[in-house]
Order: sequence, then structure tokens, then C-alpha cells
Amino acid sequence: MNHLAILICAVSVFVLGAPWYSPALFGKAWAKANGVPLDPKERKDSKHPARVFGVAFIMAWIAAYAFAILVGHDAHSLPHWLRHGFVCGFGVAATSFAINYQFAGRSTTLLLIDGGYHIVQFLIYGLILGLWR
Repeated sequence: MNHLAILICAVSVFVLGAPWYSPALFGKAWAKANGVPLDPKERKDSKHPARVFGVAFIMAWIAAYAFAILVGHDAHSLPHWLRHGFVCGFGVAATSFAINYQFAGRSTTLLLIDGGYHIVQFLIYGLILGLWR
């Protein structure tokens, strides 16, 4: 298992998330669909950014390790890693969000933003781990 590549996968979540949830891409629509201000400082229940980003990093690191374990330690082709990235992102993460969002009454817009993010997240994991052997 390539621990450095897995660490880079965890960092990639922030490289993806910064533009994804920015006002330039989906940030405004995400905030509107969640019914919260775009600026975290304006939210009543905001947590300290160090806590938010720290927990997010740990969860991304765990997800990257889980993904690497699931796909296996053998030398697989890049398409193999990307296929598994899509299956995990769409078939596990996004559909899990869809179940929760149905019961919570969340919008399809929010599902597409958050679910889409995790599809791309796991595709990037597959790309990194598939290229970095």
C-alpha cells in the first residue's frame, strides 16, 4: 500500500473542494439549497475552521485508505482504479446521500452538488492511486 499516495488523495479533497464549493462553481447554489449563508462566519452554528477542516481531512484520509483496501494491493490498470472510483463515488457515496436526503427532504440540487463532489473525489482517488504505483 502506498501511504504517500493515500495522503495525497486526502489532500486532493481540499484541492477539489475549494473550487467546487466556491461561489464560482456551486457554492451559491449549495448555500441556497442548504438554507445557509455562503460565508461560514455568518452562520449561527459555525464551528471553528480548524475543527471543520481537521475532521474533513481525517475523514478523507480514512476514505482514501478504505478505497485502497477495497481495490486491493495488486498492480491494477488505471481504468480498473477509475472504474472502482466511479463505483465507490456513485454507487456508494452518492446513493447514500440520496437515501439520507430523501428522508431529510433535501433538494435534488443539493444531492447533485454533494453527490457529484464525491463521485469526482473517488475518481481522483482512482487516478492518483492508479498512476502512482
